[in-house]
Amino acid sequence: MPTAHLHRLLPLAACALLLAACNQAPVLQVPQLAVPAGFKEVAPWVPAQPADHLPRGDWWAVLGDAELNTLQQRLLAGSPDLAAALARYQQAQATTDQLRAALVPNVNASLVDQRNRQSEKRPLRVLGPLSPNEYGSHTLGVAMDYELDLWGRVRSQVEAGTALDQAAQADLAAARLALQAQLADSLLALRGLDRDAALLADTETALGKALALVRQRHEAGIASGLDVARAEAQLESVRSQRQQSAGQRALIEHAVAALVGDTASGFSLAAAPQPVAAPPEVPPGLPSTLLQRRPDVAAAERRVAAANASVGVARAAVFPAVTLGSVLGYQSNQFGHLITAPNTFWTVGPSLVVNLFDGGRRQAEINRTQAVLDENGARYKAVVLGAFAQVEDSLALLRQYAQAAQAEQAALAANQRTLALANSRYREGAASYLEVITAQTATLQSQRSVQDLATRRQRATVQLIRALGGGWSTVAGGAP
Repeated sequence: MPTAHLHRLLPLAACALLLAACNQAPVLQVPQLAVPAGFKEVAPWVPAQPADHLPRGDWWAVLGDAELNTLQQRLLAGSPDLAAALARYQQAQATTDQLRAALVPNVNASLVDQRNRQSEKRPLRVLGPLSPNEYGSHTLGVAMDYELDLWGRVRSQVEAGTALDQAAQADLAAARLALQAQLADSLLALRGLDRDAALLADTETALGKALALVRQRHEAGIASGLDVARAEAQLESVRSQRQQSAGQRALIEHAVAALVGDTASGFSLAAAPQPVAAPPEVPPGLPSTLLQRRPDVAAAERRVAAANASVGVARAAVFPAVTLGSVLGYQSNQFGHLITAPNTFWTVGPSLVVNLFDGGRRQAEINRTQAVLDENGARYKAVVLGAFAQVEDSLALLRQYAQAAQAEQAALAANQRTLALANSRYREGAASYLEVITAQTATLQSQRSVQDLATRRQRATVQLIRALGGGWSTVAGGAP
C-alpha cells in the first residue's frame, strides 16, 4: 500500500478511536417502587442475601416425600415445557453471538472461474471492435469490511442482545421453578387424596360393622326399620365419597404424568397415605431481597436494560455510517498463471453513508423504541407488585390455615366425644339412631377437614417457596 494513502487513513483511524466511546443509549434507570420494610404477615425480619442466579437446590426435600425427589428428576429430564424453555434460551444465546460478530471485521475469500462471451454490438467494448468475443475471467481474492462503530450502534445492539440473553436465562429458571412447584403441589394434593381415601375406607369398614349391629337389633325387635335404612344410607354415602375422591386422584395422577413427560396411560403412582408432615418453617427475607432472588423479576429488569440499549441503536442510526473495506487478490484471463505478481490487484478505503431525507422514519423508530422502554418499565413494576402480592397471599394462607387447623382439631375432639355418647345412648335405648348418624357425619367431616387443612398448609408452603424465588440456604447470622 502506498505510504501517502496510508497517511490519509491514519487521521480517520484516530477519529474512530476518539469516537469509540460514544454511545447514544440513555443512562439505564430501572423503575423504582416504594419497597416496604417488611411483609405485614410475618415478623420479625432477618436479613438475606440471595440472588436469582444462585442455585436453589432440592428445596422440595423439606416436604419429606422420597417419591417427589424421583419425580423432580424425571421432570428435569423429560418435561416438554422445560425443554421448550431451554430451546428459547439457546435461541437467545445464538442471537447474541450473531450480534457480537459485528464487533470484528468480516472477512470473505472468493474464487471465480468464468468463461464469458460479450455481444459483438456491446457499447464501449474493451479494446474496441478487435477485442475477442470470448474470454476467460479468473479471480482469487480476499475481501474485508468493518463498520466503524463511531456512535455505538453495534455496541448497543450487543448490549441489547446480551440483556435479552440474560432475560431468557432467567425465564428458563422461572419456568423450571414453576414446573417444580407445580409438580410438588400436585403430588401433595394427590397424597392428601390418598389420606382421604384411607380415612373413607376405615369409615366404610366401621359403618359396615355398625350396619350389621343395627340389623341384628332390628331382627331382635330392638331397632326399627328406619334405623336400618339410615345406617344403609350413611354407608352408601361414604362409598360414594370414596369413589369421588378416587376420581379426583386419577385426574391429578394424569397431570403429574404430563409434567414429567410421560403418557397418562402408562403412568401410575402407588397410594401412600403417609402422615402429614408439619409444614417447614420458611424464613422469608426482607422485601428488597425478593427483588434479587426471583427469576421473573430479574428477567423483567433485564428486558428494561435491553429496551434501553435499543433506544441507543435507534438514536445512532441518525448519524452517518462509516465502513472500512478492502479487497486483495489476483485476476487474470488465464487460470493457469493466475497467482503471479502482474495479476495482483487491491483496493482499500472507507465509505461514508449519510441519510439526507427519510420522511421521518428514523425519528419514528426512536419514538417506537422509547415507547417499548416505557412498556417494559411498566411490566417490571407489574411483576414486582405481583411478586409481593404472591408472598403476602401465601403468608396469609399459612397463618389462617394454622389457626383454622387448631379450631378444627378442637371441633374433631368434640365430635368424637359426641359420637361416643350417641353410641352409648343408642345401645342403652335412650336415643334414636338418628343421633348416631348425625354424630358420625359430623365426626367424618371434621376428620376430613383436619386432613384437608394439613394438605392445604403444605401446598401453601410450596407456593410461598415459589413466591420467594425457590429454595433457601442458611448463611451467617441465621439468614436465609
